[in-house]
Amino acid sequence: MDKKAIRKEYETYSVQGFYQQFGDEYRNPHELIIKRVIEESVNKWQLNCDRVLDLACGSGEVTLALQSLGVTNIDGIDPYTYNAYYQRTGKLAETYTFEDIATGVLTDRYYSLIVCSFALHLVTESRLPLLLYQLSLIADTMVIITPHKRPQLKAEWGWIFLDEITIERVRTWLFQTP
Repeated sequence: MDKKAIRKEYETYSVQGFYQQFGDEYRNPHELIIKRVIEESVNKWQLNCDRVLDLACGSGEVTLALQSLGVTNIDGIDPYTYNAYYQRTGKLAETYTFEDIATGVLTDRYYSLIVCSFALHLVTESRLPLLLYQLSLIADTMVIITPHKRPQLKAEWGWIFLDEITIERVRTWLFQTP
């Protein structure tokens, strides 16, 4: 399914409805670009991949790219595509929603890196501050991969923008906590 087809499905079912209905079969049409930006960002930014959270893990595009680089300690979270994630990676994904995370469900954890691919631009802007603040409590570094110029994170949400990589109009942003 290409990106225009997915956008049309979002219009038909809503974002949540689409993933509830089709999450088990979901594949990101940008997977090859995701693999390229993961490789480039790990190398260029010297990312600490000791313990990674693949947030909104989809069918494992980020996890598989990281595994190809030798990264092994990866947790996936996605409330809708956990079956697709398991089918492709052999790893179980937790099913927390962004709303769950915003309430602090992950506060007893620490990750060296959070990677969120093709998801944060779908979050309503009013929900971003608390979600991003909670994420800032569990990691010092976050990489956001997005097909848009959003979301635009604010420093008061707990993250400072450091750098950007763009490959074929897919933006990859590096953030750290202050």
